[in-house]
Amino acid sequence: MRKLTLTLLLAGSIYLSQAQTVTPRPLTMAEYTKAQTFNIADLDKDTYVKFENTYVLDRYEGRKPYFITGSDGLKKRIDLYKLIAKEGMQEIGTMVFYTNEKGKQYKALVPDFTADAKVWEQYFQDIDNINKVETNFILKLSYILSKELSFQQYKLLNGGKDMKEESATYGNDICFPGDEMVTMASGAKKLLKDVKSGDKVITVDPATKIASAVKVKELTTHNAKNYALTKLVLVSAQVKGQDIKLNSKVLQATPNHPMLTKQGNQKIGEIAVGQDVLCLNEQTGKYEAYTVLLKNEHAGGTQKVYNIIADGGSTIIMNGVMVMQK
Repeated sequence: MRKLTLTLLLAGSIYLSQAQTVTPRPLTMAEYTKAQTFNIADLDKDTYVKFENTYVLDRYEGRKPYFITGSDGLKKRIDLYKLIAKEGMQEIGTMVFYTNEKGKQYKALVPDFTADAKVWEQYFQDIDNINKVETNFILKLSYILSKELSFQQYKLLNGGKDMKEESATYGNDICFPGDEMVTMASGAKKLLKDVKSGDKVITVDPATKIASAVKVKELTTHNAKNYALTKLVLVSAQVKGQDIKLNSKVLQATPNHPMLTKQGNQKIGEIAVGQDVLCLNEQTGKYEAYTVLLKNEHAGGTQKVYNIIADGGSTIIMNGVMVMQK
């Protein structure tokens, strides 16, 4: 498996390609709508296509298509094209052609960073609509864009707000929402809030990656508050040329919950995009390093949060991710 350093924004991008040779300008809503009608007759052969003698779709960096196979075993194809306004040869966006395993094609137009907020809102709405019918479309799109584009993830996802200033949602509690899933000794999954004293859960030795069972001494429950939560999306990518097999995990915890990364023991709120965390790969049954693909922080709403105290080991498996015990 090739080590991939990932820097991205979920489903939205600021185009900072080092290979960029033309000056960008804002994509208008009219152009955004018009571009949705542009089609490529042959994605394998057509690398430079003109429309109305006004716009050009130019295959991004001459890249071959990407093929992503998710945990469902279905292979998807993603092709990237620069959208260029011929007048001034200005780049105004990046067109994404996404073809599923049945040959059905979806289009997404990533605006240039100078585009109006309304254009960005429409883009987010459009990719969300695709995501409703194509499972994990946004995750797969974001993974591919992360290899080609640079993003301003945290600022865009949180509207430029520094969540750490919202002290009302922060505290000293080290815990998880009750709907996170714990891996039990039997291999089954159980909602954290339903775990009881005496249950047996999996712990993994970080050094040997050997799993064993430990008994739960106590499930600690913290009073309902509007806790700040850090959310991580982690991926394991097996890359062979343009073929990619992608597995993913999602984990939420209060920002001060400890996790073990290759850089040492860190709070989840301090972990950066691109770092590696040990996770269970259900496809292989092995514990492997997954890379943090996305990270954002948000107020989780008023709810109780929980933490497991076990009679042995230093870790538990939450949503398939190895986390430290409190």
